Amino acid sequence: MIEPHPSPIVRLVCRVAARVIQVFALYVIFHGHYSPGGGFQGGALLASSIFLLRWGEGAPHKIWDLPQRVSFAVGAIGTLIFTVTGVFGLFSADNFLNYSALPLPGMSDAMRHYWGILIIEIGVALAVMAILVAIFDQLMNLQADD
Repeated sequence: MIEPHPSPIVRLVCRVAARVIQVFALYVIFHGHYSPGGGFQGGALLASSIFLLRWGEGAPHKIWDLPQRVSFAVGAIGTLIFTVTGVFGLFSADNFLNYSALPLPGMSDAMRHYWGILIIEIGVALAVMAILVAIFDQLMNLQADD
């Protein structure tokens, strides 16, 4: 278990910086199909904010207490979101990740493409964040009692 940092200044800076990183991570995830970035980078940023909170506040911190089994479940949900979104194209006898096949009634192909990429980015971000946190916990032996 990581003990909280003894300096209140370091703890405060970790809390503030983690929140800024989380907001930027959401920006990267939601604008990944317009600009550089996306699910992987946003998920890595979210995981780094959790690492920063754990380093400053001690681990596991009450707000970010993410047990290993929950972390693996969130990673599996992210992977499932990606896979299910991609498989819709195969059901319509087309290619994997064909966004035109998404069951979004009343939308043009361009809007289906837009929402399909966003769904994919969210799934990837969840998977990357959860798996990086699980790896961090294993390396730090934070979840040895689970």
